[in-house]
Amino acid sequence: MNFISVLSCLSLLLAAAATQDPKPCVSPPLMSGGLSVMAGNGLFMSTGTISYDAFGQRMRVRNYGLSGNQTTGMDQLMLFSQKIYYEIDWSKLSCKKRELDTSFIPMHVPSDAKLMGQVFLGSSSSWGMGVLANTWYGELPHNGMYTTVFTEIGCIPMTYTSYTPESGWMTISTFNWVLGNSNPMDYIPPFFCAKSELEKTETPETIFTALESLAMKTKKEE
Repeated sequence: MNFISVLSCLSLLLAAAATQDPKPCVSPPLMSGGLSVMAGNGLFMSTGTISYDAFGQRMRVRNYGLSGNQTTGMDQLMLFSQKIYYEIDWSKLSCKKRELDTSFIPMHVPSDAKLMGQVFLGSSSSWGMGVLANTWYGELPHNGMYTTVFTEIGCIPMTYTSYTPESGWMTISTFNWVLGNSNPMDYIPPFFCAKSELEKTETPETIFTALESLAMKTKKEE
């Protein structure tokens, strides 16, 4: 086989790979970044940081809410393997322990998600001008639905939008992701959580309703 034949075969292989539909993917196992949450059909908003550990199936979210002239800080530790999460209020040194529905973990595209489309965010005219992203959609428990956007290269999460009849619409945007976790203490509950009793509910919280409750805390505390 001569050189031109080899090049022709490689071109055909690359063309075939390029025409394949995007497949559900999994994000890097250790990540840290920023996030903003808009909940209550747009009435509540908060911003903060997020750390994720796929090996231990854990996530830590620190939110700083703004409502009027008041700013509050709240903290959540989600332990997916234990199906629980802690809601931590450092200003009161209080901790609530609640059940967590782990059927949807947002650091991967679920295997049953359906592809809505693929677009460039920015421009595809030159390298570095845009990001190729895939939008997926699917169903959540309790008659809910979601759409989520991940980068094609690296499977980095960008946005989530969810809807449930009880809570309405909520959007989570993530940004400034870096690979790795710098603080192993992020995934250990504070000492004052040791005596917290598990609060039983008829339906466990999902990650969406848990983050929504953080975004709404400022309004409840006015």
